[in-house]
Amino acid sequence: MRIPPYYRLPSWQRFLAGMALGGIISWFIFLFVFGQWQERYSKEIKLQKDAIFELEKDKEIWQEEFKKLNKENQKKLTVQDISIKIVNNEKYKLDSFSVFQLEDEIKEDISMMVAKDIDTVYKSSELIKKIIENKTHRVNEKRYRVEVKELVIYTTVSIELNIMLD
Repeated sequence: MRIPPYYRLPSWQRFLAGMALGGIISWFIFLFVFGQWQERYSKEIKLQKDAIFELEKDKEIWQEEFKKLNKENQKKLTVQDISIKIVNNEKYKLDSFSVFQLEDEIKEDISMMVAKDIDTVYKSSELIKKIIENKTHRVNEKRYRVEVKELVIYTTVSIELNIMLD
């Protein structure tokens, strides 16, 4: 078995040489185009990395500023409202108007807390309890004392009270 002598024919030689030369030229074109794409994409990735780094740095700065502002604002928080609720008014069969009067009277006793900062009110919470508990209240010709069941201090001071006959 013998290889045909195509290498001696000039037309086949030109064809094979053309294929080899075309392959080499196309390979260089491919390398050039691929290199250009890679260069463009690597520049784009570097720009995006720089932008991400700058944005993360800005985000950290903003977060630090917001934390500082939140701390300052939390220090400056003041009491805006006082909410009083009598829990066991059914035990003494008080009507809603009597309960309202009693709650309003207690609210007037501790109204000096409004517009004070929360830290001051928290520090004086025992004094507030004593103010509320040491006073007797007259409702429907009966004398009642109140006992602080729960005291929650924030922008709204919420107080839950139990009443007892004096």
